[in-house]
Amino acid sequence: MQVHYISFSAHADFPQTSTFLDELRPPNIILVHGEANEMSRLKQRLISQFDGTNTKVVSPKNCQSVEMYFSSEKMAKTIGRLAEKVPEVGESCSGLLVKKGFTYQIMAPEDLRVYTQLSTANITQRIAVPYSGSFEVIRYRLKQIYESVESSTEESDVPALIVHERVTVCLDSESYVTLQWSSDPISDMVSDSVVAMILNIGREGPKVVPVEEAVKTKEETERIAQKVVYSLMVSLFGDVKVAEEGKFVISVDGDVAHLDGRTGDVECENATLKERIKTAFHRIQGAVRPIPLSAS
Repeated sequence: MQVHYISFSAHADFPQTSTFLDELRPPNIILVHGEANEMSRLKQRLISQFDGTNTKVVSPKNCQSVEMYFSSEKMAKTIGRLAEKVPEVGESCSGLLVKKGFTYQIMAPEDLRVYTQLSTANITQRIAVPYSGSFEVIRYRLKQIYESVESSTEESDVPALIVHERVTVCLDSESYVTLQWSSDPISDMVSDSVVAMILNIGREGPKVVPVEEAVKTKEETERIAQKVVYSLMVSLFGDVKVAEEGKFVISVDGDVAHLDGRTGDVECENATLKERIKTAFHRIQGAVRPIPLSAS
């Protein structure tokens, strides 16, 4: 009769465990369900075995949480109208991201009902704002804020304006103004600003638009805007001189930059100063100019 010795330590001994892990080479090893001292010894042996690798060995206590980080790549494919044109490098692509199972697709909102079983609906909002002043005051104020303010082409006795081709403003009564728009984030923002403007006019009281102020030419408006830009650039950079053809010469700590007040182009050897001037100019332009239609 012969007796053979067989190693048994609950589930597997160290040679079996180490061989198994050496073949798998996992990034994370978590030791659980064992006597604390034995688990500590096993942990130290495994740390020595996998020294110099990216393998992490953890032996948590009962109820102790363990965090592991996994990186995975997710790819989304454009379909429908968005896929008809190949975008250039750096060009933004805007659409709806639709997840189905483990696949991601980007499509135009108009294609949602074509490529999915989802349906869309348009919500038209209508609001009446108390107002008893002149409608021309509203027209004048809107043109100061927005670039696109057009009279409605619909044949009606009621005066109406269309702001950014999104929000329609009508004087339906002598006591209130009606706003109507198809709800979306941009149109909601435009309508909110129009409502705030009308309420502000009501608090200020009735006013008449000065004729000479209302008929300012584009040249006069541009000249006033250039003065405002110059004043703000001086407050930011100090030494600013006006050159020919609407250009500015800016000097900061020995560095000289040339700014084109019409295009926003900056010429400067100091890259940091150049970026500062470009950022400041674009922010100033956004503050003193009407909101462009392209912002929608």
